[in-house]
Amino acid sequence: MTGTQERPVYAVVGSGYMGGGIAQVLALSGADVRIADVDLDVARTNRDRLIAEAEQFAADGLFPADAPAIIAERVTAATIEDAVAGASFIEEAVPEKIEIKHATLRRISESAAPDAIIGSNTSTILIGKLAEAVDNPSRFLGVHFSNPAPFIPGVELIPHAATDEQVLPIVEEIVAATGKETARVKDATGFVLNRLQYALFHEATQLVEEGVATPEDIDTIVRTTFGFRLPFFGPFAIADMAGLDVYAFCYASLQTEFPERFATPAILEQLVSAGKLGTKSGAGFLDVPAERTPELVAYRNRAYVAMKKLVDELGPAPIASATAVGTGVSA
Repeated sequence: MTGTQERPVYAVVGSGYMGGGIAQVLALSGADVRIADVDLDVARTNRDRLIAEAEQFAADGLFPADAPAIIAERVTAATIEDAVAGASFIEEAVPEKIEIKHATLRRISESAAPDAIIGSNTSTILIGKLAEAVDNPSRFLGVHFSNPAPFIPGVELIPHAATDEQVLPIVEEIVAATGKETARVKDATGFVLNRLQYALFHEATQLVEEGVATPEDIDTIVRTTFGFRLPFFGPFAIADMAGLDVYAFCYASLQTEFPERFATPAILEQLVSAGKLGTKSGAGFLDVPAERTPELVAYRNRAYVAMKKLVDELGPAPIASATAVGTGVSA
């Protein structure tokens, strides 16, 4: 690790709401964090905002009581060059335009230590394309936090073709220290998070355009049905518990109206043909042994009851109910 500080030294270049939130959690994880932006005044203003935000988060019980003092002590504003000099990990979080990211990554590369790990918080741009602006691109990868960074626990790690595999466990340790969970994904357009998120959104807009349901009712269905499961189970676990033969039947039903839009995935057909139907057969996408099914069902039921209690405790989100505008559908 570069630097001789007692605490690790990290840098976040781009100190807006995403970069600022990343800086907050890195500081709370035990690091000294230097933030930088288009100029030093912007970085200083954003540092003040991060401290004020932390005070509000602490008052609301979202951050520990000592978080504002920790962030004030550990987060400093600097120029890009001064922020990255001597930092062992650098996160780029500037606007999602490749020309801005390339220019920023070049500046980072010029001043960073040659062994400093550089991550990008891009959500859509291929990491291999961004790597073209990085000296020694083997130390570069995507480290994609989600908004709001202090509170969303998942982080995508996206190596490109030339990323040194030894970099990944180091970054996983850095992210784990913030209390977040990482998943490794390949460098493909949209990665995983946005491929899935936009697929859902696309189908939701189709339903509105077809007059099947309003945006309000679609949101209600998503958050109270399959979306209710998603904090605990991903799509493959949900499919395994439902039964892959059931999924194959549902695909066939959907194909009566939408043969191409809902073509049965080949991997699903293969599993069903092999008799791997999910938890009821002891094998599926995740190969959960059949003897663990009662334990899994008990966990599922406890999780859903606990989630319903939490939702009831929080109450409805403060979103005004109104007639959908510009959709041709009445609320």
